[in-house]
Amino acid sequence: MRNLDETIGRVLADLAQDGRLRSLRAVEPMDGGRIRIDGRELVNFSSNDYLGLSRHPALIERARQWAERYGAGAAASRLVTGHTAALAAIEEKIAAAKGVEAALVLASGWQCNASVLPALLDKSLWGAEPLVFADRLNHASLHMGCQSAGIRQTRFRHNDMTHLDELLARSAREPGPRFIITESVFSMDGDAPDVDRLVALAEEWDAFLYLDEAHATGVLGTNGFGLSVGTHVDVSMGTFSKAMGSFGAYVASSRAVKDLLVNRASGLIYSTALPPAVLGAIDAAIDLVPALGAERARLAALADKVRRAFAAADLDTAGSTTQIVPVILGDEDRTLKVAARLEQQGLLGIAIRPPTVPTGTARIRFALSATHSDEDVERLIDATIQAAREIP
Repeated sequence: MRNLDETIGRVLADLAQDGRLRSLRAVEPMDGGRIRIDGRELVNFSSNDYLGLSRHPALIERARQWAERYGAGAAASRLVTGHTAALAAIEEKIAAAKGVEAALVLASGWQCNASVLPALLDKSLWGAEPLVFADRLNHASLHMGCQSAGIRQTRFRHNDMTHLDELLARSAREPGPRFIITESVFSMDGDAPDVDRLVALAEEWDAFLYLDEAHATGVLGTNGFGLSVGTHVDVSMGTFSKAMGSFGAYVASSRAVKDLLVNRASGLIYSTALPPAVLGAIDAAIDLVPALGAERARLAALADKVRRAFAAADLDTAGSTTQIVPVILGDEDRTLKVAARLEQQGLLGIAIRPPTVPTGTARIRFALSATHSDEDVERLIDATIQAAREIP
């Protein structure tokens, strides 16, 4: 198309005018919850590396060992020759940690949700169209999974179990299986639902419960393996790319669900298996995380300190209860200016704007890490409160 660049240019200009133009910045990760950008060292309050495992010697060493032993790449999809005994052993470890029959490793959290949900929601599997009840603030990959399945979602108010119950009751006489799809930690608000109540509603209405544990894995629940552990969640997914410090994702479920996904999940069937070095880091993280109770306690304490300080300054933290603490500023231009002020002071807090979050709720999303020092956190609190007061 001869006018392709011209058309794209107009779209980009409109995004820039609305304060929504995004661009990539090269960074250099560092120890101690820090990052280097354009030659400047910043305290990184925007990373999902909640326990600092991405630079942990155990993960780095096992990644090296597995690359040396198994090679640089898997060279095939898992259904061809990419499935190894080492990968099978990792899945057994995950299943044991989650307290379920089976687990399945996939390439990423997005790929997991976007391919597992269409497999589970396939109308031909059920003989009727599934009825899907989804939290209105679910991650885009969950919405994409439902969209790919051609399923209409009934969205309940965010973390509102009463509303979910009402919607389930209204559909009591409708045919088709019921699915509840939500998250255990919401990445933009940092809050969590009542998982026990979710399980109870699923049992009461004979619904299948799918729980995204991407931001809980490593941080919350028994031994850090998420809030679904010890409950009757039908399928939970999680990632190794956040608190677990590496890359990839998993599904934890019954053996029957895993076998179905091996045959129906496009993300597994048509993708090359994860490379050995990544699997080595995953393996080390699974071994390491149960022993990091002190780090999880410190992370929770730091987040609580930040929330209390922001609340005292009348800053909106969106109901956060976890290591993710947003400050909702509303206006996109103001949010960008506050983020820029923080960066000038050596603190990285990325501005999150629509369409990632609803219109009128632009925010700085702070993500705490157990590697942040008390001084780092004090600097963050003081600088954020001052910037929010001075920038209208």
